[in-house]
Amino acid sequence: MANDTFSVIATDTTTSARAGVLQTAHGPVLTPVFMPVGTRGTVKGVTTAQLREIGAQVLLGNTYHLSLRPGADIVREAGGLHRFMDWDRAILTDSGGFQIFSLAETRKLSDDGVEFRSIIDGAKHFWTPEDNMAIQEDLGADIAMALDVCPPYPAEKAEVAEAVRRSAVWAERCRASHDRADQLLFGIVQGGVHADLRAESVERTVALDFPGYGIGGYSVGEPHELMLESLAPVTAMLPHDRPRYLMGVGNPTTILAAISLGVDMFDCVLPTRTARTGTAFSSSGRMNLKNARYTRDFGPLDAACDCPTCTRYSRAYLRHLVVMKEMLGSILLSIHNLHFLLDLTRRARAAIEAGTYGDLLAEWMAGPGADDY
Repeated sequence: MANDTFSVIATDTTTSARAGVLQTAHGPVLTPVFMPVGTRGTVKGVTTAQLREIGAQVLLGNTYHLSLRPGADIVREAGGLHRFMDWDRAILTDSGGFQIFSLAETRKLSDDGVEFRSIIDGAKHFWTPEDNMAIQEDLGADIAMALDVCPPYPAEKAEVAEAVRRSAVWAERCRASHDRADQLLFGIVQGGVHADLRAESVERTVALDFPGYGIGGYSVGEPHELMLESLAPVTAMLPHDRPRYLMGVGNPTTILAAISLGVDMFDCVLPTRTARTGTAFSSSGRMNLKNARYTRDFGPLDAACDCPTCTRYSRAYLRHLVVMKEMLGSILLSIHNLHFLLDLTRRARAAIEAGTYGDLLAEWMAGPGADDY
């Protein structure tokens, strides 16, 4: 079926990188794009005004957490997640499947759905794929994700094969029950690092003709090189005219490598989680602001960065905040780290449009930061 929500406007001449435009109910999203994670309806420590200032196009919310607190009914009554959290650009809601399946001791799977216990009060819940779609429609994000089964790494191949089968069964039910016209529903490809299972998952998921495709089951402990090796044939099999979303990846080196394979969208908690440990991203690698070398360093955090943190505050001041455990330190480093990844994908897009993405990738891989993430 023809797709009018996504268009590829430029492709790199030496890699499979592409620049595209994804149309959503809250405006166009230019890809490649990094999407900050706001699990509970907030990106930790960063206001929506600050996120707009640094150029975020899409934020993520998590269906599992939002359904428990405050509850999808409250978000719906508030006018949807956009109004609830004061965000007028695009939002994507993760189905919550990863969170549920990480709680292996307290959940039970069947083709009907999944039973799990709340991390808040231990209460039992049961979700069918139809339930999950209803919750995501109540939340009102521009993009919803199909409920899938995400096995850990390592896992027996039989377990991964069963996850592929069940994810396909659930994807069909999600597709059939989803009926919110202003919300795009993406399918998810599973299969671990097994080429044959990935191929099977692509075939079964693409047959349902989703407007976009998540690539799940990565960043769950597998070696970086193995992930990229198994990712390459997946992106090659996915439709050219649909966005490809590599779920849960925020490592700068991995992002640039995945873009070269044709991935369009990324998300991860890494930039804000890393910031809360006092660590900043830079093209030279991670910077640990607890290090005494920054005590009298009155230069900017990153001289090449134009984010609000780098243009207004010194390394010495940021180190002081981090050492004193002031919340402002985490906030300012979160703003910088998010800006770093947002700017990285913006520069990737510009290089694709200029036909020089291969040069940008080679420069990064040869630089001091490539192996430090």
